[in-house]
Amino acid sequence: MNSVEQLRQAEQALLEIFSGIDAQVKHNLKRVLNAFSHHRVGAHHFAGVSGYGHDDLGRQTLDQVFAKVMGAEAAAVRVQFVSGTHAIACALFGVLRPGDEMLAVVGSPYDTLEEVIGLRGKGQGSLIEFGINYRQLELTSQGSIDWQTLSHSVAEKTRLVLIQRSCGYSWRRSLSITDIEKIVHLVKQQNPNTVCFVDNCYGEFIETREPTDVGADLIAGSLIKNPGGTIVTAGGYVAGRADLVEAAACRLTAPGIGSYGGATFDQNRLLFQGLFLAPQMVGEAMKGTHLTGYVFDKLGYPVNPPPFAPRGDVIQAIKLGSAAKLIAFCKAIQQHSPVGSYLDPIPDDVPGYESQVVMAGGTFIEGSTLEFSADGPLRQPYVVYCQGGTHWTHVSIALEAAITSVAMVS
Repeated sequence: MNSVEQLRQAEQALLEIFSGIDAQVKHNLKRVLNAFSHHRVGAHHFAGVSGYGHDDLGRQTLDQVFAKVMGAEAAAVRVQFVSGTHAIACALFGVLRPGDEMLAVVGSPYDTLEEVIGLRGKGQGSLIEFGINYRQLELTSQGSIDWQTLSHSVAEKTRLVLIQRSCGYSWRRSLSITDIEKIVHLVKQQNPNTVCFVDNCYGEFIETREPTDVGADLIAGSLIKNPGGTIVTAGGYVAGRADLVEAAACRLTAPGIGSYGGATFDQNRLLFQGLFLAPQMVGEAMKGTHLTGYVFDKLGYPVNPPPFAPRGDVIQAIKLGSAAKLIAFCKAIQQHSPVGSYLDPIPDDVPGYESQVVMAGGTFIEGSTLEFSADGPLRQPYVVYCQGGTHWTHVSIALEAAITSVAMVS
């Protein structure tokens, strides 16, 4: 069976899954439309201000709309966040103080957070260098949360619990909203004052609720991932309890300025429109992950999540088993990207990552992972992480080539 026939078979097998995703997109779009209507969004909100960014009506309204969509008290949506990691770092430095403890409850954090915490690198002003204690709960041998250990691990000094929703570069199931709700419940039982903070990257609009709907105190993420709808050019967000959002905003700007400053550089329309488009774009990406997982499972490769399993983010991991296959896969994806199809991805050092990484990212927005991309660290067991996809048909076209390219590697 050639790659075209394999994909046609996969598409037929996934029709019911695709229909369910469409129903979820409709539900999430209603959430967004209700928030736009409630806050009376109009064309006048697209105008921006210069300089300090004071009295930016569009920015203020966008914060309110975003908070309502996320089920949060407040939000700060800013182009000045250079990445999801930056938004997360602002949240952590905003909440934590010397002598506090941060507890990561889902094993090792994503690579780019290691230097923020202080697990790698020195002299950069990490949390550990500022006297913040760090502890993490390892996953079970099956790669799941150790619920038993979590039920008695939160201490009086545990100021913040870090909950990473996405699998990142680890071989585990990404968290569902039900998982997050259970974590929050267990943490608050032990210490009601502990802040439950969720790294929400790649997870927005995957389900019909967000972590702040189920008790999370604070969440953060990137606008060039899900909530930017593939058209926002830069930025990130924090959302949750109003005092915690303001604390994070004070790390982004300065104490006393907080969320009240920051020009939007005439980006307000894109920020609103990206949020409007986000449920649809996330739905297409989810279809792409199902398609990718189904096909490569049939080819005999371990995949995470497995076929037909519920999704926790817009990432599909495939354990390819060799560096050559990982590079071949990424080259095929790059060759079928709309931007830079003539380029050959090669492994290289990337700021914030421990291992060399090979990346296929022919996207209109640099680094946009809601547009279709694929990457993976050059280390055993050579897993490729496929992300995003503005329409699942593009994913299908690129996969035709990827299946053939990987098969040609001995």
